[in-house]
Amino acid sequence: MPDPRGFLPSQDGFAYTNAWPSEPAVVVGTPLGNISIGNAAAGLCGGMVFAALDYWHGAIPPPTARPAPGTPLYRYIVQRLIDSWQLPAGVAQYYQWMNLPDGDTGVDLAGRHIVTEHGLAWRTIETQWPQIAAVLDSGTPTALGVVTVASASPADLGVNHQVLAYSYDASASQVTVRVYDPNSGRNDGISIRFDPRTPAKPTPFAHNLNTPHPIRGFFRTAYAPASPPSS
Repeated sequence: MPDPRGFLPSQDGFAYTNAWPSEPAVVVGTPLGNISIGNAAAGLCGGMVFAALDYWHGAIPPPTARPAPGTPLYRYIVQRLIDSWQLPAGVAQYYQWMNLPDGDTGVDLAGRHIVTEHGLAWRTIETQWPQIAAVLDSGTPTALGVVTVASASPADLGVNHQVLAYSYDASASQVTVRVYDPNSGRNDGISIRFDPRTPAKPTPFAHNLNTPHPIRGFFRTAYAPASPPSS
């Protein structure tokens, strides 16, 4: 059941940002090979997103002190990071989206244009966004996988990002999704904006997430609550 108070990064996000030791926190085996997750470049964004949502579902304020490596809270965030990747299907979805075009591709045949492959804009706007909006309308935040790179290299999976959507505004020409970005800390002003009117074409996803990369598209990730460690 959703918490009667809405999620806000300023009260429900972690008091520290997504900056961790440079050594890998965990090495995960996937069908695409071993992936080192949790270094200074990749961070623990998915673990922080899932953990913040766990605390919110439990109506428990998240701890304010950054956990040291090896502590129960640190190990819990790392485990939630692994959960957020949903091995192997979740990694496969990131990789598939990394290798898709931004807009639809097709061929003209007998005076008709036939779409041969939907791009990230269509998949985000037409398939994923209605599901995300429905969850938000129920009063529950939802975790998002954010694709930021076009690459066939599995090593670039860590360039992608994860955030937590908690509310939105929508008009015919613009959708603004407000998100908790672990890279930005307790900032209520972080959002992703897009025009939903032409999903077949490459669509800019404007954002102020704390990442140097563009957003090519995003999808809802499957989340199941877990119990945070005792203080």
